[in-house]
This record gives sequence, structure tokens and C-alpha cells, in this order.
Amino acid sequence: MEIQQLTENAISLLKRLIETQSFSSEEDKTALLIENWFTSHNIPFTRTKNNVWATNKYFDESKPTMLLNSHHDTVKPNSAYTNDPFEAFVEDGKLFGLGSNDAGGCLVSLMATFTHFYQQKDLKYNLVIVASAEEESSGPNGLNSMLAIIPHIDVAIVGEPTLMNLAVAEKGLVVFDAVVEGTPSHAAHPNNNNSIYNSIEVLQWFKDFKFDKTSKALGDVKMTVTQIKAGSQHNVVPAHVDLVVDVRVNDAYSNQEIADILQENSPCTKITPRSLKLNSSAISVEHDLVKAGIAMGRETYGSPTLSDQACLTCQSLKLGPGDSTRSHSANEFIYVAEIEEGIEIYVELLNRVIG
Repeated sequence: MEIQQLTENAISLLKRLIETQSFSSEEDKTALLIENWFTSHNIPFTRTKNNVWATNKYFDESKPTMLLNSHHDTVKPNSAYTNDPFEAFVEDGKLFGLGSNDAGGCLVSLMATFTHFYQQKDLKYNLVIVASAEEESSGPNGLNSMLAIIPHIDVAIVGEPTLMNLAVAEKGLVVFDAVVEGTPSHAAHPNNNNSIYNSIEVLQWFKDFKFDKTSKALGDVKMTVTQIKAGSQHNVVPAHVDLVVDVRVNDAYSNQEIADILQENSPCTKITPRSLKLNSSAISVEHDLVKAGIAMGRETYGSPTLSDQACLTCQSLKLGPGDSTRSHSANEFIYVAEIEEGIEIYVELLNRVIG
């Protein structure tokens, strides 16, 4: 099918996706729309829960396999929306609607690209596409659950809004629950071990602490205290202060190393990681995908935001139409021209690497 027709079909599908609620773990109706795309293009597919996936027609187990992936779940719209988040409309070249930028534009562009290559013979790579669920919530039934089901993956393109520049690395994430303890007492009595006052020094430690290793692509590890909870009434000094600490991990550290450093060095009574599964990820700048992208004039950078790359162990490239700064914003939009350009760049990139 001609690229122009695939592009028109992709934009039409994106409008239908926007107008169909698909909060994380509630993607059953958008999964049906994705099924309908494959059915209408005569592509056999499999649905596993709310993940829909397919392989190219001439899949050959002797060849390496490339994953094309993006997600069809969304966050809930924030309260600052003035548009109807479930109304897809175009104004001044912008296609508005919840999930348009994150990551509907990427998903439909990759689906169009996969469809373009589906029937081609003698590709250097097999192609597997997964339209995945539960990305926004890092849930148990998303891409992570598919890796034991789909064929073994050697390299991946993960569709997230990057302005079609090459995110050659992505920071991982570890969220910690930390406790600062003190002596509980009546507020009227002296207390030199007030947990809230003790937390001042602890907060300063988190603010000032620097991890030694930096990364060429991702820079420094970024650690931020994001939540504080203490006390239940005005006349009681609480026994402890609970903190939540968000750590964005570069590719110079494993998540376990970050946990070990904080547990050995932080002044908290206790600091515990919620999960160590959301790892940093990267692709070599010498990989054919990156070299081809650079030859096409695309820039490389390291991404501070998390995606489904975190569950992949193979090399992976984050690349997609749209702008990450629009994600989760009120009156979210993607330019129609970004989708058109995105499909063109995806197709040219794969032509150079797998054609």
C-alpha cells in the first residue's frame, strides 16, 4: 500500500483511539480498534490480554528480529483541560486529544510502517510489532508480560515522542520509601529528638548528595524527594516522617548499585526500593539503526523520561513523532505533519537497515 494512503489511515485510526477511553488496565476497546487495523490490512495478529501483536509475513527464525513497540493506554486527563480530552479535532495543523502525543501518534506511525514492510521478502531483520498496554502505570500486563510470548528480540524501536530524534539512552527509575525516626511526645513537652526537625538534615543530605559516575548520554543520576508525610494532630510530635525519593538512574549504575549506595550512606533510619526492575537502557552509537539515523540528519540525545524500554534487555532506540514536553499536559496535541514526517522517517530508516 502507498505510504500516503497508509498515513491517511493512520491518522484516521489515531482519531478513533483518542475518542475511545483507554486508561491503563482499561484498554480493551482500543485493543479492538488495533485488531481492526490488522484485519483490514489482511495481517494475522494475536491478542494477549490488551496487547496486540504481529510478525511480518516472511518471518525467518534464522534472522535477527527487530521489535516495533508503542502503547495505547493513557493517563487520566488532568484538571486543566479546557477541551474535551476525548474529542479528536484538528485546528491549525494540531490534532488534539488525550493520548494524541503520548503515544498515539507514535503507535499509529509504527503500525503504518510495519504494514508497509509486512509483505516484503528478503528483509535483513524479522519484524515484530507490539501495541502494548499498561505502559503509563508500569503494570504487570504490558510489554513486560509479552517478552516470553513473542519471538526473541535482538533490537527494538520504542515509539515515544522524541521529535524523531534518536534517544540512544534512557534513564532508569528507582522509587524509595524512606523513614526518619524520632521520639513521639506531647507538643507541650521538651523533645530534642523531634522526627520532623530530624528530617531537615536528612532532606539537606538528599539535596546535596551526588553520585560519582556520570554518563556521556544521560549525564548525572538525578535524585529528588517528592513526597513527605508526618503527623496526625497538632499537639503530637510524630514518631517518624515518611519520605518518597525518586531516583533517575543513568547507564553508569545498575539499580541495585543505587539501592546499595543509598542504604549504606543515607541518614534515614530505613530506605527501601519499591522495585529494581525499571532499568536504564541504551543502544550503541555504532548500531546500524543509529548510524542510519545520523546519516539522515537526526540528532542523538539521552532521555530523562521512562518508557517500556525499561523492561527490555536488548539494545533499544526510543524514536517517535511528537514532543515529550506535551505528554500528560492539558489539551494535549500532536501536529498532523509530525505524524506524516514520522512515518516517512521510520520507513526510510528501516529501508536503510533492513531493506
